[in-house]
Order: sequence, then C-alpha cells, then structure tokens
Amino acid sequence: MDAPQQPTTPEPPAGSIRERANSRLMLKLIGFALGAFGFGFALVPLYEVLCDITGVGNPKDLLRASFVDPAVTPAADDSRLVTVEFVGDLPSVGNWEFRPVIAEMKVHPGRLYEVDYVAHNLTGRDTVANAIPNVAPGKATAFFRKTECFCFVPQHFAKDEERVMPVRFVVDPNLPKSIDRITLSYVFHDNSTRVAALKD
Repeated sequence: MDAPQQPTTPEPPAGSIRERANSRLMLKLIGFALGAFGFGFALVPLYEVLCDITGVGNPKDLLRASFVDPAVTPAADDSRLVTVEFVGDLPSVGNWEFRPVIAEMKVHPGRLYEVDYVAHNLTGRDTVANAIPNVAPGKATAFFRKTECFCFVPQHFAKDEERVMPVRFVVDPNLPKSIDRITLSYVFHDNSTRVAALKD
C-alpha cells in the first residue's frame, strides 16, 4: 500500500521573487538617498563645531568681520598689547610671489593699524587673483575687523606686475583676555588657474 503523499506547497512564480527583490532594493536606495540628504544638512553645524575646535575661521564670522565701517571704532585699550602675525600662502609654487612685508606687529586693541602685502604676477600673462582670508584662533575672528583689504574684491594684474596691497584693521577691545596672539593669513589664488583646475 502506497504511503499517502504529502501536500506540496506551490513555488511562487519567478516574477514575484524578482519583484520583491526589486522592491527591497528600491527601499534601500530611497533610505540611502534620504540619509545622504540629511547628512548634507548636518554638515553645516558640524563644520561650525569643527571650526571652533580647530581654530579655523568660520566663514560667517569672516564675512561679518571683513566689512566694517571705519567710522565706527571702539575706544582703544592702551593697557593691552596683542601680537598679530601675518602669513601669505599660495596654492601652488611658481606662478606668483605673495608675502607680507612684516611677519608680525604688536597692537593696542581699538586702534587702527595698517600692514602691507606684496604680490608679483609671474604667470606670464594678464590675470585676476583673489585673496581668501583666515583668522586664527577661530574665537578671535569676530574681534578682528578689517576696514580696508585687497581681499574685498578681485585684483587685476598686468603681466609681471608687482603691487603693494594694504590691509587696515582694528582688534576689538572686547577680544577675550585669554587671546594674546592672532594670525591673519591669506591664500592668494590665480582665478584662471582655479577655473582650469575645476575643468580638468
């Protein structure tokens, strides 16, 4: 006598298996896209925290500190001296000479000072350059106020032109007492070089 046959479960059609796999993959991709979108929004506050930790200037503070009415100057604090260091950097070697005339100066908060930077166009052509400023430590950025700066607008240079470019600045007397040294640095970019690099 034959044993009774066990009922068999019908196998799902191959098409439905593929559809379920595609649905799972689509849900994963949507989740990944939403996560990337959320991470993009989180980058701004994360960057600001990183600026505070590392001392690299916050761009919003740089903009706020860059454009100052020279007529609005706080009362000077002649009892205090702050050392301001000056740095000039180039993203590449050989196209330009760029440097501060002096390495540092001691200033009284609240008084207006001027320092010169020298730029020499060695690109072999007429060109336009931009200077990108940074103030360190980051907590000093809001207290370092430029009333005149070559970084405010693009600088047009003729072939082989060398130029002295002034920066006028005031250190706010409200600068925290724990800060006695500030570094003002610029990276001097040849615009045509940057555009060419982005196209490559």
